[in-house]
Amino acid sequence: MADEDLEKQIRSLSDKMESLEESMRMVATPYSQLLEYIERFQKISSSYFRLIDIYQKYGEIAPDLLVPGVKDSISREIVKILFDRDGQNISQITQRLKERRGTSSRRTVRERLKELQEKGVVVSRGSEREKVYWLTEGYVKKWYELLGLGLGKDEQDG
Repeated sequence: MADEDLEKQIRSLSDKMESLEESMRMVATPYSQLLEYIERFQKISSSYFRLIDIYQKYGEIAPDLLVPGVKDSISREIVKILFDRDGQNISQITQRLKERRGTSSRRTVRERLKELQEKGVVVSRGSEREKVYWLTEGYVKKWYELLGLGLGKDEQDG
């Protein structure tokens, strides 16, 4: 008889422990979610302050900031044009440059694109007559890292 009472008490305590563990899980879940939100907020605010710092130093936040060796304004503008819309040919880039600067020539654009290719900022694809220009993947990654939006492995995969 005493063994049966003891067994019932143990079973009762076990049930209460399971119930208590479940209650603690339910209470802890919102706190773990809150921690995730706080971490995200810290990341976003850190990126925001980084952008403010960049703006204070350079007076603008533009993709051409990552190409310190490029001093001429035409090359800097070409980088911005390609960042706005990647995969353009010389004629398209020249047209957009004319829209932004008022003047431009295909010869000048071709020369600047060649320099940007040598610096590893731009790559070309296609035949000589139908060449299309793109920003390099490494350059785009640097830009996102500068903004504090660097893509992690999970984000890159999909």
